[in-house]
Amino acid sequence: MDQYMNEQVFSYERLLSFAVAVFIRIGCPENDAMTAATALLSADLRGVDSHGIARLIGYVRLWEAMRANPKPHIRLIHETPSTAVVDGDGGLGLVVAPFAMEVAIRKAESVGTGWVSVRHSNHFGIAGYHALKAVAQGMIGIAMTNASALVAPTFSVERMLGTNPICVAIPAGDEPPFVADLATTTAANGKLEILQRKQAPAPEGWIQDKDGKVSTDPDELKVGGALLPLGGDREHGSHKGYALGAVVDIFSAILSGANYGPWVPPFPAFIPMPIGMPGKGIGHFFGAMRIDAFRPPDEFKYHMDNWIRRFRSARPAAGHEKVLIPGDPEREMEAERLNKGIPLLPVVVADLQNLATKLGLDFENF
Repeated sequence: MDQYMNEQVFSYERLLSFAVAVFIRIGCPENDAMTAATALLSADLRGVDSHGIARLIGYVRLWEAMRANPKPHIRLIHETPSTAVVDGDGGLGLVVAPFAMEVAIRKAESVGTGWVSVRHSNHFGIAGYHALKAVAQGMIGIAMTNASALVAPTFSVERMLGTNPICVAIPAGDEPPFVADLATTTAANGKLEILQRKQAPAPEGWIQDKDGKVSTDPDELKVGGALLPLGGDREHGSHKGYALGAVVDIFSAILSGANYGPWVPPFPAFIPMPIGMPGKGIGHFFGAMRIDAFRPPDEFKYHMDNWIRRFRSARPAAGHEKVLIPGDPEREMEAERLNKGIPLLPVVVADLQNLATKLGLDFENF
């Protein structure tokens, strides 16, 4: 079904200006409000609707619960020529993460690579937005974050890890960049939220119930169920998804001093904070790598183009038109939505209207 048939469509500019106004209303300085709104709306543009404007109300609720600082003093608490640890002072991850990625880029400009671990932050939106900041400077970008525990490790019924996404973004020459942006679970929690809004079942392999049995109920997490690591079950490689999620947790939190495992603060503000948290806030990890730290950039870009073109020309399986390169669907979606607008489900539009009224804004005037 065409994505524009049953949904209301809004221009990117309208939603961006509304999100900026909301962030200013909760106390963000104007520059930070624009930074946060741009990061947030990048998800909608790239077709990652689970992490875009639909989550705006969630950030406001974190602020209401005094779990998100609208005016953080973001600072470096440790650094070497190529590394740093950033303390986000409880700020919005949408603001803290861009700051940290800029630190990584500056260090890469100076010494070839930059690596930054972050503590005391919040949900940072989509990893791809942050990794692509390095690509804009001609560098390889890496971004990852831990998240609240919704995922049961292989052979467990206990929720111990978050969806813990990873993004690696690599520039090319004439071809668009390679952008691998993925959760380390079979599906991100936001995908379940979309299914809940649509009142549709989840595919098998996404979730399990509280007893560890396969479930297709998108509301399963509300009654003790868990998301599954990438792979779904042991026979399909869930131990590999579990290992990837664990790596993200360690890099993001144990390196920085953030919370890890089952102690990561939840994004929904109504869920109580974990007891006995060993660190501060949510953790992220960023990397920036200058191409000429490894080989001449022109050579690298020539061979990246060659790599991309060869994979594009791979013979497709029956029923498929072509082989995609990571980042293709999101790039195509961004071009389409900048042109046609961003479709929102009626329930999301209603949430935004209610949020506007609550904050003394007029949604219809944006």
